[in-house]
Amino acid sequence: MIAQDPQCEVNNCTYWGTGNKCNAKAIYVVSHKGKKASNNKETDCKTFVPEI
Repeated sequence: MIAQDPQCEVNNCTYWGTGNKCNAKAIYVVSHKGKKASNNKETDCKTFVPEI
C-alpha cells in the first residue's frame, strides 16, 4: 500500500502544508543506526528540510 495523504506536524519543514499535509514528492525514512525498527520512536524522517 502507498500512502496517498501523508500527514506531518513539523510546521518548520519546507514541505509542511496547510492542514498538516506533507507536500514532498517522496518521503525518506530510516531506522536509527541501521537497526530494524520496532516502533516509530526508532525512526527518523530524512526528508525534513528546515523552512527558511
